[in-house]
Amino acid sequence: MENREFFYRRLHSLLGVVPIGIFLIQHLVVNHFAVYGAESFNKAAQFMHDLPFRLMLEIFIIFLPILFHAVLGVYIVFVAKNNTRRYGYFRNWMFFLQRITGIITLVFIVWHVWETRVQIGMGTEELDYSLMENILANPVMFWFYVLGVVSTTFHFANGLWSFLVSWGVTVTPRSQKIATYATLLIFLAVTYIGVRALFAFV
Repeated sequence: MENREFFYRRLHSLLGVVPIGIFLIQHLVVNHFAVYGAESFNKAAQFMHDLPFRLMLEIFIIFLPILFHAVLGVYIVFVAKNNTRRYGYFRNWMFFLQRITGIITLVFIVWHVWETRVQIGMGTEELDYSLMENILANPVMFWFYVLGVVSTTFHFANGLWSFLVSWGVTVTPRSQKIATYATLLIFLAVTYIGVRALFAFV
């Protein structure tokens, strides 16, 4: 049972970094082109849209990994226990926030996909700057997106720390402390990219 749970945790952390984490950064970078104007964003978005085998990439590199990660995440939330002796007060808060942001992120992703990818697929919306501009014109939706982006970037950065531990990269307390600072910087950098893009749309 312990070996199975260990395997699930490692698989969960791996999916969170590769490919989901890579896709997250790529997606936020594309959105960041909005900072340079509507035309820049449209070109970047169209480039991603025109990639060969795009549908296959979306299914096997984005949607299925996210689905597996979400299901495994819910499982871990129900079976996991805080390791107060091993990690201490700060890490247990990170552990708690990881679960909370996981739920927020899941709700946010489902809503975002519905508003964008699904609507584009049904032909009711076009893939361009005005799509996000119209969505974020609503103040409630704007702050929902801010919360969603911050939640997602925290979940990714803190999950990256867990990935390094789960896969035996950071074994010593010193290496885990260094990883804490490194993932904090990653969180701040990726959050800045994501939130700045949101403000560019309004």
